[in-house]
Amino acid sequence: MAIIINIDVMLAKRKMSVTELSERVGITMANLSILKNGKAKAVRLTTLEAICKALDCQPGDVLEYKREEDHRL
Repeated sequence: MAIIINIDVMLAKRKMSVTELSERVGITMANLSILKNGKAKAVRLTTLEAICKALDCQPGDVLEYKREEDHRL
């Protein structure tokens, strides 16, 4: 997938656990795990907004675009 989810990076920067983020955002651990492991097909903007609010960051801190050919190298 060309969209990389950097929730782990932001969690480390904020010294926050996945459990704490899950509670602050109001999504299940299972859904947060699917999202952070890049298995999600979509993310609601309200969820992205809640993640950014909880992590005090911008959407670009959480989402990253990489071209497919970059992955093959």
